[in-house]
Amino acid sequence: MMDLHVHLRDWSQSGKETVEHGLKTAAMCGIKRVADMPNTSPALTDRSSVLDRLALASPSVRKHRVAYSVYMGLTKDPSQIEEAVRTYNELYPLVLGLKLFAGQSTGNMGIIAEEDQRLVFQTLSRLEYSGVVLVHCEKESLMKKDLYQPGRFETHSLARPAECETESVSDIITFWKESGCRCGLHICHISTAGAIALVKEARAEGLDITCAATAHHALLNMNDAAVHERYLKMNPPLRSEEDRLAVYNGLINGDIDYVESDHAPHTIEDKEGGASGIPGFAGDLILLRKLKSDGVPQSRLEEIFDTAPARRFGLEKSEHPLPDRLDWRIERAVKEYPFNPFAGF
Repeated sequence: MMDLHVHLRDWSQSGKETVEHGLKTAAMCGIKRVADMPNTSPALTDRSSVLDRLALASPSVRKHRVAYSVYMGLTKDPSQIEEAVRTYNELYPLVLGLKLFAGQSTGNMGIIAEEDQRLVFQTLSRLEYSGVVLVHCEKESLMKKDLYQPGRFETHSLARPAECETESVSDIITFWKESGCRCGLHICHISTAGAIALVKEARAEGLDITCAATAHHALLNMNDAAVHERYLKMNPPLRSEEDRLAVYNGLINGDIDYVESDHAPHTIEDKEGGASGIPGFAGDLILLRKLKSDGVPQSRLEEIFDTAPARRFGLEKSEHPLPDRLDWRIERAVKEYPFNPFAGF
């Protein structure tokens, strides 16, 4: 089982979680490989910080036997993009790909202007980058931030509506195609029916595009966020029931390639202050349990939790079967964090 989209904190954010704790919990859940996102503090936008992060993780990798990679973050600076490509070429698969934030999320790494997003793909094309670019797709200009009411987490869905994602996915696919870049494109944590349709359309053109979904977008909708103590605020936010069903069914029918948790722990104090992100390892297992109970074939389960993410990044499929004893693992994983976003599911 792989989870190739996690935020393990540490460094100046060690009060939220350390890499040691994250890898220990992943191993307990039966997850054998994780990939860490670049919006750490400091961010993974240069070779030195990437090497520091890999060195930090190395003892825990050996101790818990969980493979660990990172993604390097992209900025709009061509010289930084060049360094990112060189670092990827040197260190793959320890550096598994490059990440672009098309909207602001935790860490303020957003490349918001369309001309800057276009420049990123043009630069990657010039550098002949052939790895994967992962994109957090939310269009800043379509956000309605004044609709968010602090402490009412369901209003976060109104502040970052579905069209923020669909229009951003449309932009990114356009810029990618126009650039002629040889890179693969991956849309992270897809959450809307409209975005799924756009990816499906691009795939039908023979383009190298994939998308993945989280357990929370597959199992929960925006009404669940009204239960305050579940702290269901994340980017992108929870969606309508129609969008949730599109995500869940997309995992079953193959419109969505695989599962990623977007594991992003915070303290209760941070969540009360409005921080976005939830712990996600238990969610991986809860979704696996739900899919199994709905009769999804074992072959498809192995595809979305292991084979498809491995194929996307040129990795070997795990030699381990999907985890069993799910109830026990879920209970243990939930207790590792200060709140349970899936309570009552």
